[in-house]
Amino acid sequence: MPIVTTGELITRAAATRSAVAAFNIITLEHVEAVIAGAEKMGSPVVLQVSENAVKFRYGRLLPLARAAASAAERAAVPVALHLDHVRSDDLLRQAPGAGFSSVMYDAARLPYAENLAATRAAADWAHAQGLWIEAELGQVGGKDGRAPLDAHEPGARTDPAEAHAFVADSGVDALAVAVGSSHAMTTRTATLDHDLLQRLSATLDVPLVLHGSSGVPDDQLMAAVAGGITKVNVGTALNIAMTGAIREFLAAHPEAVDSRRYLSVGREAMARAVTRIIGVLRRQDQALVVSHHARNGAPPR
Repeated sequence: MPIVTTGELITRAAATRSAVAAFNIITLEHVEAVIAGAEKMGSPVVLQVSENAVKFRYGRLLPLARAAASAAERAAVPVALHLDHVRSDDLLRQAPGAGFSSVMYDAARLPYAENLAATRAAADWAHAQGLWIEAELGQVGGKDGRAPLDAHEPGARTDPAEAHAFVADSGVDALAVAVGSSHAMTTRTATLDHDLLQRLSATLDVPLVLHGSSGVPDDQLMAAVAGGITKVNVGTALNIAMTGAIREFLAAHPEAVDSRRYLSVGREAMARAVTRIIGVLRRQDQALVVSHHARNGAPPR
């Protein structure tokens, strides 16, 4: 199946008040696992390569990007490629030639005015190249060794009025909002601020993105989608699944040296994690259908 664009998937999801799952990939096993899990569910998916993943791959974008594109072209479901958490303008400019249809430009570490100026310049360039662009406002805790921000600290939440101005002035196509999730969480204990999310959804006319979704319990994730989240980013959950499965395999098979044996176990575990997360989003889709029929006096089929 031809690679689709992230913008297509998000636009379709926004129209049906559903969400697209976007998974961060690091290895070829990640790529294969995400596609296998999505195919099992018959659902579209976004493959995301972060700037940190590029650094891990000796600073080279193309090897992983080309592997992801090749796998996406052979997938039985629609797959889009997204370049995630880009801070480097040099990396941003590599996106079109590497097969990406979208990029998340991350200037959230900067003061508001500097974030806006940098994001506006990135958006202007990206749009000229036909790229869909996502930005972030209201710092999400836990990245780059920083401790997660306290729920009551201003930086831990995205202000709706500020977000409205930022979107209008930057020209971005989507906004990642800080509503209580945190990057790199290894426990699913995040509590989201759903009232804030509803205010953000009512204020903004672009799709909203939830980062740090690995730490969000299923019911909170479903409520987030119901509240306006259209793109759900997942990364750590795959690494937890892969690492746990490999540890268990090697503990049971200390003689194993063929990496294919334990990598295949890790890949299968990641695929199950993908299937589970997409299943959670699908349950929310079904709940919306039931709610729609209930409001209109017709029984769901």
